[in-house]
Amino acid sequence: MINKIGKITLYVNNQDEAKKFWIEKLDFVVKFEQPMGPNMKWVEVGPSESEFTTFVLYDKNLMRLQNPSTNVEHPSIILSTTDLDSTYSQMKSNGVEVGEVMKMPYGKMFSFKDQDGNEYLIREDGRSAM
Repeated sequence: MINKIGKITLYVNNQDEAKKFWIEKLDFVVKFEQPMGPNMKWVEVGPSESEFTTFVLYDKNLMRLQNPSTNVEHPSIILSTTDLDSTYSQMKSNGVEVGEVMKMPYGKMFSFKDQDGNEYLIREDGRSAM
């Protein structure tokens, strides 16, 4: 079902400043960076090239526009699986409150809530199969 803790989203005021902080001050590396439309990009940093878990540096204001109910004052945790459809089915049959599967330019994912109503994401990540 779940293989690893994949990504932790840090909601930041400025992606470029946040990237510079993690790279220049903490010696992190850019693990992935890709445009996601005209005014948006996906940026992931991590402590090394070999580390699987990354921080996603996501623009707070863009998230507020996309989903006003998201709490951008704390990190968002993204878990990883190599088989999203199977994980979705298994969690649903276990009685977990799951959202719809979303197909994004960077992969498929869905949200779920724990017993206290805290929301998490699970993303299908081919790199976890390596």
